Amino acid sequence: MAQKAVFLEGSLMRHVSVMSFTASIGLMAMFAVDFVDMLFISMLGNQALAAAIGYAGTILFFTNSINIGLSIAAGSLAARSIGADDIPAARSYATSVATLGVIIGLIVPPLVLFNLSTILGFLGAEGEVARLATRYLTIILPTMPIVAIGITGMAILRAFGDARRSMFATLAGGVVNAVLDPLFIFGFGLGLDGAAIATVISRFAMLAAAMYPVLKVHQGFTRPSLFGVRGDLAAVSAIAAPAVLTNIATPVGSAIVTREIAQFGTDAVAGMAVIGRLMPLAFAVILALSGAIGPIVGQNFGARQFDRVKGAYNAGIVFAGVYVVLASAVLFVLRGPIADVFEAQGMTLTLIYLFCGPLALASFFNAVIFVGNASFNNLGHPMYSSWINWGRNTIGMWPFVIVGAQYWGASGVLIGQAAGGVVFALISWLLVRRVSEGLLHPVEADPFVEQSRLHALSGRNR
Repeated sequence: MAQKAVFLEGSLMRHVSVMSFTASIGLMAMFAVDFVDMLFISMLGNQALAAAIGYAGTILFFTNSINIGLSIAAGSLAARSIGADDIPAARSYATSVATLGVIIGLIVPPLVLFNLSTILGFLGAEGEVARLATRYLTIILPTMPIVAIGITGMAILRAFGDARRSMFATLAGGVVNAVLDPLFIFGFGLGLDGAAIATVISRFAMLAAAMYPVLKVHQGFTRPSLFGVRGDLAAVSAIAAPAVLTNIATPVGSAIVTREIAQFGTDAVAGMAVIGRLMPLAFAVILALSGAIGPIVGQNFGARQFDRVKGAYNAGIVFAGVYVVLASAVLFVLRGPIADVFEAQGMTLTLIYLFCGPLALASFFNAVIFVGNASFNNLGHPMYSSWINWGRNTIGMWPFVIVGAQYWGASGVLIGQAAGGVVFALISWLLVRRVSEGLLHPVEADPFVEQSRLHALSGRNR
């Protein structure tokens, strides 16, 4: 039974590499399906369909960010508890976060759907595009609680160091979606509705594949109860609240970019939609790095091995730099075939070529922010993650994209988006250095979460 801390010894670069690549395989499967989704929809010959997915994706990004923020709390608290050899606390935190995720997942979708016309209007969607986006979201949004439990389960698997089974969960969802997409879109003639239905079914597949190993191999959850949630609420909220705030900042920034790009027409929005599917596929390893490095930092912090905490952060930065250079080179070489696959023309072609050129290298600065946020969340400073992400997606986004749009049109929006990332990556790096200097006094560095954890444990033991 794999219920021990596995990151307290051995090569940190190896841990970072194995966790990132393993987690990214599952992510790549999901993003590949999204990419093929967009390809299939493009084959229907209606740019409005591609634009509708782009607008819907921005809203789904928001709801998924809430779930990811909650899972960060589960993974962080569980990893630290495992590092401190307190498995019962890890299970309790996992259960409490999953319960909260279901509650929030039942509340948020009706609120979003009720205000959907207003939200889509703010993003710039009109007429047929808005109608199609509404249909797509109406089918997918109600499954938010399913995603909440599934993502929490995968975070707990990573907290135990079980990246392989976490990978299989995302892989299962991706494979199911890949099989059902062409069947529903073309075979049953359902078009955009078919793509949405396939996504819903894939989410249930991901849930099943995540929960089985969590329950059978690690016994990672306990029986849910309101008493348990109440006992853990302070410790969970201390990380979950800022983590959710951190994650919803990203779709806010995405909404800003979508709104600015919309003024340049449907072709520009369609180009952004293609990039929105291409970027996570190409840089899935970087996206996985954030979730991969958290358990490594968390376990070593829980075990008070502070040199390894600092070493894990440094290994993550080096790993990100090497990967971004290699991935950007591949995108540059393949930019022509990628554009041809989507039969891209005009502004759509321009934006794809721009992203597959020098702008892909800017993903390194996003990686610095991701690694920094994972470190903050596991070292008791989750509000730093919130400050960085909100700063990056507001004052580090809007002024830059507005100026870029004025000078270089739709291409300037992408250039401005990248420029803001450089500034906040530097701020993140400086803040991590500041936090690292305080690791010799861990209780002072993290008083609220540690005290909340003790209160939660004493409540369970009464």
